[in-house]
Amino acid sequence: MSESRIVTPADLKKIADEIDMAKAKEALERQRKEREEENALRQAFMEQELRPDAVERFNNMVRRAAGRGQHELEIMRFPSAYCTDHGRAINNFEAGWPETLTGIARRVYDAYRQHLEPQGYRIRAQILNYPDGNLGEVGVYFDW
Repeated sequence: MSESRIVTPADLKKIADEIDMAKAKEALERQRKEREEENALRQAFMEQELRPDAVERFNNMVRRAAGRGQHELEIMRFPSAYCTDHGRAINNFEAGWPETLTGIARRVYDAYRQHLEPQGYRIRAQILNYPDGNLGEVGVYFDW
C-alpha cells in the first residue's frame, strides 16, 4: 500500500459542511437582493406621480377599449401589501376601501374623484389572486 492518507469521515464531513455553508450564503444573498428589489419597487410606487400626459393616455386607452366593445379598463395592479390594511377592505367590498390606498394608487383615486367621477366614470378595486391563501395583487378598474 502506498503512503497516501485515506480520507477520513471527518474530512468528508468538513467538505460537506463547506458546501452547505456556501449554499446557505448563496441563499441569504439571493434573499437580500429580493428584499432590496421589493423595497425599491415599493418606494417607486409610493413616490410615483401622475404623468403630465395622463389625460391624453387615459383618453386613448378608453377609446381603444370602447372600440373593442369593452365597458371597463384595468388601470393598475399592485401588491395588496401596499394598502394600509394589506387589502382587507378591498377583499371585503367595504365602502371605505379607497382610504386604504397609498402612493400612486391614492393619487390615481384622487384624480378619478376630481376629474372622472363627475364625467360618469366609476372605479372599483378587487383582489386578483390569493398566493398561498394570502391576499395577492389588487386590480383597479374604471368603467363607464
